[in-house]
Amino acid sequence: MGSHFENAVVRAVEMMRANMGEAVTVDDMARAAMFSKFHFTRIFQRVTGISPGRFLSAMRLQEAKDLLLSTSMNVADISVHVGYNSVGTFSSRFTRSVGLPPTEYRRSRGISQLVLTGEPEEYNAECAEGVVSGYVSVPSSVQVDVTFLGLFSSWVPEGRPVRCAIQQGPGRFILDKVPDGLWYLLCQGVVKDDLDDDPEDDPGGASPAGMCVGSFGPIRIHQGNVVHANVRLRPARVFDPPLLLALPDARTVTPIRPRHRHPGLVGRAA
Repeated sequence: MGSHFENAVVRAVEMMRANMGEAVTVDDMARAAMFSKFHFTRIFQRVTGISPGRFLSAMRLQEAKDLLLSTSMNVADISVHVGYNSVGTFSSRFTRSVGLPPTEYRRSRGISQLVLTGEPEEYNAECAEGVVSGYVSVPSSVQVDVTFLGLFSSWVPEGRPVRCAIQQGPGRFILDKVPDGLWYLLCQGVVKDDLDDDPEDDPGGASPAGMCVGSFGPIRIHQGNVVHANVRLRPARVFDPPLLLALPDARTVTPIRPRHRHPGLVGRAA
């Protein structure tokens, strides 16, 4: 994808951010990108992997997460600030995407262990025999301390993944017991310098500036097949969909080495 199209998407994303509490339409986004509505929608989908409306929804929830941790605004005011007319609708969507209700997210300072425990309600362990394995690499100029890997049903990393792992740095990984379906492997690495910061200066974990991201997919799992997926992390960009689900504090995660039957796993699978 050429930089001309990426720059157009950046203009649209910046317009969304500047009008978070307004009723932004696809026509508004297309005008900011300086493309026709038809071409803008296609370009935006190709650059980000999701529709403009889905991206805006994810941005609003990410902004709500930031406000919950950095301000004393109540939930009702935050919901209006990020474009919701109903605090009930906002709370239910926030809970579904992040994994915690807004008040609990604030109380826990954005940290949750839930992603590492249990599986989604629709997860059928008896029919889960697939395997996704591979290698996570990073540019030589970047030092990643902790990497989160998750299999999601779309390019937006929200809700509880069907399988996930947290491992130290880059390296080999394996996600086993993956159910049949179409999945997207989404990865996020925390840069070392960001982990060294005082957690009081950055509640809930690392800032976006200290993140590297990568993805692979779609991955089709059927009747226990094995898929090899290599992912190269890169610095997060303006048009990367935000990671919405609440994660454990990277400073407290102790990766668990795998059993001998999976020598490639260097993390805790959930």
